Amino acid sequence: MDNITEGTWESLPVKLNDNILETLREMKFTHMTPVQSACIPLFMRNKDVAAEAVTGSGKTLAFVIPIIEILLKREDKLKKMQVGALVITPTRELALQISEVFEGFLLKFPQFKQILLIGGSNPIEDVEKFKEHGANIVIATPGRLEDMFRRKADGLDLSILVKTLDVLVLDEADRLLDMGFVASLNVILAFLPKQRRTGLFSATQTQELEKLVRAGLRNPVRITVKEKGVAATATQKTPARLCNYYFICRIEEKFNNMVAFLKEHIDEKHLVFFSTCASVEYYGRALETLFKKADIRCIHGKMKNKRNKIFADFRALESGILVCTDVMARGIDIPDVNWVLQYDPPSNASAFVHRCGRTARIGNQGSALVFLLPMEESYVTFLSINQKCPLERMEPIEDVMDILPKVKAMALADRAMYDRGMRAYVSSVQAYAKHECSLIFRVKDLDFSAMAKGFALLRMPKMPELKDKSFPDFVRTDIDTDTIRYKDKAREKLRRKMLAELKERGPAPLVRRNVVRNTSWSKQKQKQDRKRKKSAKRQLGEGSDEEEDEDLKELLNDTRLLKRLKKGKISEEDFNKQMEDVPLSSTQTGSPKATDNA
Repeated sequence: MDNITEGTWESLPVKLNDNILETLREMKFTHMTPVQSACIPLFMRNKDVAAEAVTGSGKTLAFVIPIIEILLKREDKLKKMQVGALVITPTRELALQISEVFEGFLLKFPQFKQILLIGGSNPIEDVEKFKEHGANIVIATPGRLEDMFRRKADGLDLSILVKTLDVLVLDEADRLLDMGFVASLNVILAFLPKQRRTGLFSATQTQELEKLVRAGLRNPVRITVKEKGVAATATQKTPARLCNYYFICRIEEKFNNMVAFLKEHIDEKHLVFFSTCASVEYYGRALETLFKKADIRCIHGKMKNKRNKIFADFRALESGILVCTDVMARGIDIPDVNWVLQYDPPSNASAFVHRCGRTARIGNQGSALVFLLPMEESYVTFLSINQKCPLERMEPIEDVMDILPKVKAMALADRAMYDRGMRAYVSSVQAYAKHECSLIFRVKDLDFSAMAKGFALLRMPKMPELKDKSFPDFVRTDIDTDTIRYKDKAREKLRRKMLAELKERGPAPLVRRNVVRNTSWSKQKQKQDRKRKKSAKRQLGEGSDEEEDEDLKELLNDTRLLKRLKKGKISEEDFNKQMEDVPLSSTQTGSPKATDNA
């Protein structure tokens, strides 16, 4: 801990309450981290703070302690229903974690009550809990908090209760903006009093965050905490005690290598990141079967009520594997994580840093490993330059066995597993096509056949990206996949009933459809990028009347094409081809299925 500490709590230029010091001793926090020693005095002296520090640097205590100190020093003591502090965070897991930290301190300050307002529970129950117990400290996610401001009809007028607000904290502020909470934040900020202390805490600095700093903070003190021993010109964004590795292997060997690695480190605690919810469901079930004696949990953004319990259970484990999406990448503090494995590189570079930051926290040792394909190796250089995140190549993993036949056997034994594999493959291809670093992660360079082998698929799925392509290298199973049954008898009975009804009705008559088939994500992304650029030009006043006339012509042309399709004058194939050939600023009539990221 020596290399990250900044003296004892008693050495602060402002005196902390004796009960706070006692709680810190009980928690075994004997020394401060740099972000704590920098932020606490400023907050307590009524300064607005914008702090940027590497993940795992102790940002939570840097605002929890000042909040309690500020509320203690109020001249007018807070009543049961008066809110003095508000902490907004992007995910419910992080909100739960912050609530636990507050709970440890509030045991010695029973005059203050806190409430947790997050998704996954009935909002009416939150309203009743607020009315019954009151709250002086609110920890919330943006969506649920915005909803609470609209509960006046249910007997809770939160807009009145926050008029006593002293402190607002936006934790993981950059992530709040990344996840599209800007509209919710604007609604919430409009209810809050202007005379308050505001703190923004993040691990990365973005242009959007800078706008929020200018709009929401008054003459803020900016704090940037760097890792010691790292040059100011090349500020490392990952913890100093993190060993960061990359491993190169072919796409069909990826899962085999990861399983071999996990076998070598089975007694340790791991986080395994995938790019989509479907991949978490599929590979998580596969790992549960392959490692029967290990504690394995799965968590992703589409889980609702289960997430809180799974998160709490895994935190308590000494060893185990948590298979997850980027919902677990930010601000989450899971004790004693030894390895962070990134099976899929994240869709943006900053998420790479945050994933790695789930280990090597508060001065502890930790390791991270990302699996890359040979064509993706330049990503290592990109991370070193773009994110100041150097990686070391890992030597080949020993005793790699081919476990894909076992995964295929799981799919043959249960149609639910077969379905999961198909969904995982489709969602992974679509996520790959949307990667921010598209010069390195190019969907057109993917070997779809080899990828299907790596997913242990029984047949190739039908999807826009695979249209009109042949896969001679892929060996489809001899078994008719329609005969694969669900292990769940009720589900299989329902499937049989539906198949019987379809057979009884006979083949449906061929009807010309008036809808447009989905085009691949890669083509749609190109269109959207071009449209965004043209829109941005117009907003900056760089567009011309000629461009507007051209846009109108293109729109009319699209309308004519659609009318001709409806009247049967052109085939659907001709329509798709002409739509793809028109300039990319024209309107897009087809919309793809959303990829299930995070």
